[in-house]
Amino acid sequence: MAIEGASRDRIRDQGSGIVDRGPGTAGDTAPKRWPVWIRQLILLVVVVTLAILYVKKVERRMPDYEVYRRAAVRAAHAEPLYRSSDGHYQFKYLPAFAVATLPVGFGPDRVVRACWFTGTLLLLGFLLRTSVDVLPERRRTRAALIATTFVLMTKFYAHEIELGQVNILMAALVVAAVAQMRAGREMAAGLLIAVAIVVKPYAVLLMPYLAARRRFGSLAGAGIGLGIALLLPIVAYGFSGNLTLLGEWWRTVTETTAPNLMDFNNVSAASVFARWLGPGQTASMLAAGLVLILLGAAGAVFLMRGRVAVPEPLEVGLLLTMMPLISPQGWDYVFLLSTLLVMVLVNYARELPSAVRVVTTIALCLIGFSIWDIVGRAIYQRFMHMSMITVCYLVVIGAAVVLRQRRIA
Repeated sequence: MAIEGASRDRIRDQGSGIVDRGPGTAGDTAPKRWPVWIRQLILLVVVVTLAILYVKKVERRMPDYEVYRRAAVRAAHAEPLYRSSDGHYQFKYLPAFAVATLPVGFGPDRVVRACWFTGTLLLLGFLLRTSVDVLPERRRTRAALIATTFVLMTKFYAHEIELGQVNILMAALVVAAVAQMRAGREMAAGLLIAVAIVVKPYAVLLMPYLAARRRFGSLAGAGIGLGIALLLPIVAYGFSGNLTLLGEWWRTVTETTAPNLMDFNNVSAASVFARWLGPGQTASMLAAGLVLILLGAAGAVFLMRGRVAVPEPLEVGLLLTMMPLISPQGWDYVFLLSTLLVMVLVNYARELPSAVRVVTTIALCLIGFSIWDIVGRAIYQRFMHMSMITVCYLVVIGAAVVLRQRRIA
């Protein structure tokens, strides 16, 4: 009878298009693969297209890449990293980042710039593929998951690559850490989280999460990695020089926050209420309240982790998505960090209640297709001034909580 019941359940799931393939399985059973020559032709077309886009649209831009290169050159000569004279494009990363990226400061700029662009594209591919691999189970084909997530996130990826930013690198490191957690390699996971914090300091939000998981290996790995990172600049600046740099880093981060709050591309909680109500105590209090609500939602999801077999992908995806909302310097393209969570929602969309599924789908479509080339500059600017992208992501976060409540992911 049990076997017959299981068979009926499997037939029912197949009939609804939901197939539990289980973790680590191939999952892509369908259509026959295209001939090798067609795949090679497609690859050639993609490479040529990207090369043309790089030469025509990207090569002469990449302002954030220039920030990193300038910081690497300064670190190589033990010069001050944090200078107000750099204006909007001040270096705002930990000193260890400048020292770790010293190779960026050497070699012909055009060569290094092209390598940076190529490396970012490769990291994006790694991020998408690894996000599929860490899913608790696959309810869609790999191609469908990657394609859907890529379409929804394309505008963020494009902006990131055009700027020469490193959020894709940080997201790839964190998702790789989730893969290590799933494999039981906690020390490696912690080290990857530490590197992610060096790349983007707001990844420090993951440290309380590691502590809450109570896995000694990951905590030890993160602690060792951060310890090395904090001491690394000593090789160039000496002990006292390193302490000075850390103080200047903190001053730079805190002093450059307020001027950015009114920019409509800022999606943080602080920016949303500053634009809606004007800068002041009321806006600050409401922003703090929203941040506490977000952290409370993350905590609630964590407390329900015993309901599912593999809790880390949803939990880490949720924290990554919250980073641009919590950080006062959260720009819209930083939402590319939501790649893992968006893929989780795409994977389990049919498991959501109908109303939640519809609202979440609308939110994701608004996120993905709110591009001025599609909706027009005026509508796009109005959309951003109203902070609708932040509102849409609050819906996405709510859907993630529902998934955990329903013991799905």
